[in-house]
Amino acid sequence: MKLNPGQAEEYKKRHDELWPELKKLLKESGISDYSIFLDEETNILFAVQKQDGNGSSQDLGTTEIVQKWWAYMADVMETNPDNSPVSVALKEVFYME
Repeated sequence: MKLNPGQAEEYKKRHDELWPELKKLLKESGISDYSIFLDEETNILFAVQKQDGNGSSQDLGTTEIVQKWWAYMADVMETNPDNSPVSVALKEVFYME
């Protein structure tokens, strides 16, 4: 994912104030240990999350609360026409258990 220039503080603020109903949905969907990292030179965001089962937070895009969150975040980051964050799947090159 990628932030728009100058939006790092606002992005962090909004996540510090994550809506309780969104947090509840994520937890009920098996998402935990969810972290987002920012490369301040490129404005690239990298997210990592533990998942119980086969789903991820990206699978929740059809829910009303996630669509509302995407619309709320659309002014601070690159988004697709449906307001979902533009994201690129990364190839895992190392894993240690």
